Amino acid sequence: MIGVYFSGTGNTEYCIKKFMSVYAPDSFCISIENTDIADYIKQHGEIVFAYPVYYSNLPKIVRDFITQNRTLWYGKKIFIIATMGLFSGDGAGLSARLLKKYGAYIIGGLHIKMPDCICDVRTLKRSISKNREIVNNATDKLIRVVHLLLINNPPQEGLNVLYHIAGLFGQRFYNKTRSYTNQLHIDLDSCIGCGKCVSLCPMKNISVIDKKAQPRNHCTMCYRCISQCPQKAIALIGEKVIEQYSITDFL
Repeated sequence: MIGVYFSGTGNTEYCIKKFMSVYAPDSFCISIENTDIADYIKQHGEIVFAYPVYYSNLPKIVRDFITQNRTLWYGKKIFIIATMGLFSGDGAGLSARLLKKYGAYIIGGLHIKMPDCICDVRTLKRSISKNREIVNNATDKLIRVVHLLLINNPPQEGLNVLYHIAGLFGQRFYNKTRSYTNQLHIDLDSCIGCGKCVSLCPMKNISVIDKKAQPRNHCTMCYRCISQCPQKAIALIGEKVIEQYSITDFL
């Protein structure tokens, strides 16, 4: 068994590693960004697949990963964990439908509410104490679901037609993640050219040119660079960074 995941600001990574540490302590987790990921998937028949939901849709990097590796999924047994800030409807179903198309067998699905990862929009911001409560509740739910899996009664969150209908109602911003975006903004007056965003970006979408970070048009909206820029110089939806955090702030 293996845990496969994509994580922007760390929420999803925390969830799958916590889940796997209880469900299969001898297993390990690997990011879809790892260059050897295809070999690891080939070697394992059972997979826990975790990702965040953006705008009630799959992050573009996750959708591309599934489709580009379509030949790997045939016959795999997959349990899906979808993390989200509020509501996604069919968060687990988004990948389940693609994976089943390529021959995978979906064991079950799980939706986990986690702290909002968007740093440059004030809407939905919560206090540190509230975010800690959210993470504690998420941890408890992950452990409960492990016990359900161990008795062969996995949850089916996000997988049936009612979830799909609910998801469609929530997908008024669906098209925002259908393609990569060119809307990443870097304040050149604030940027010090440290290169941290370059090393963090899963899309290799940022370069330092003339001692200033410069974005291209291939951003998957993971907010990794925004949440960790030491100068708060990067924004995507809003105009400036309101707050930054790491999952470790809430543990």
